[in-house]
Amino acid sequence: MVTGKDRQKQLAREHYERQLQARVEREQKSRRNAIIGTTAAVVVVIGGVVAATTLLGRDDSDATAAASPSASIKPAVADPKPYDPVKGTCGYVADEGSGQVKNVGAPPEKVSTAPATMTIRTNLGDIVARLDSEKAPCTVNSFKFLASKDYFDNTKCHRMGTDFPILQCGDPLAKADGKNPTDGQGGPGYRFANENLAGAKYTRGVLAMANSGPNTNGSQFFIVFGDTGLTPDYTPFGTVTKGLEIVDKVAKKGVIPSAGGDGTGAPKQPVVIKDVTITSKS
Repeated sequence: MVTGKDRQKQLAREHYERQLQARVEREQKSRRNAIIGTTAAVVVVIGGVVAATTLLGRDDSDATAAASPSASIKPAVADPKPYDPVKGTCGYVADEGSGQVKNVGAPPEKVSTAPATMTIRTNLGDIVARLDSEKAPCTVNSFKFLASKDYFDNTKCHRMGTDFPILQCGDPLAKADGKNPTDGQGGPGYRFANENLAGAKYTRGVLAMANSGPNTNGSQFFIVFGDTGLTPDYTPFGTVTKGLEIVDKVAKKGVIPSAGGDGTGAPKQPVVIKDVTITSKS
């Protein structure tokens, strides 16, 4: 028998996946517009009047999209290269995203696959996770880099679900007040490839990357505290070993409902990341 709670969970999951598809479509549109813009620039050299008319008469829908909660992502110069086990390297490519960027540079290409432990110190206590450096080396390397730059310090987790049990964090500019239209758009100014998707399950305790389509990982991640039923599209890179009860308590306080009506929104009990540290065994 399908219960109302099961239906709510299904709706939340479908809404999350629709958001993903919509962002992919906007990324494709942005790529097409970039090509048009390049063509127009050539026309400027040949005929200034025609070019000016083309540029001034463009559709303003792109500006509207940029101001929306699911703004389009500008195409990077090249696709990020996945982990190369021979060279021990990962590729990170520039990506300004929606413009909501906290730029601290890019991670080194050379990575380590040694076991690592991440401690997320929050205003409510510590959340500790074992990171899977062997299966998600590019992801773990990125987190090590961002943590070393204090990137996550004093940032707020901006999205939570109750029937859809995730807590999403890692947007450095999020206000998590249920009102800021750019929450969920922030990133580090680079992106990298998906990893570890074969057979991926998003069950209680899993840490995974949020994204806007294939190979668009930045700094946003989510902690799973139930069974989401998500499809394997989000890089799982670790497992919480301590502090998951903190997330449970926050979930019980509820969320500030989002416009999507899917049961997700900013948590009513604010979750502030004070510091992230990652230690590795050599």
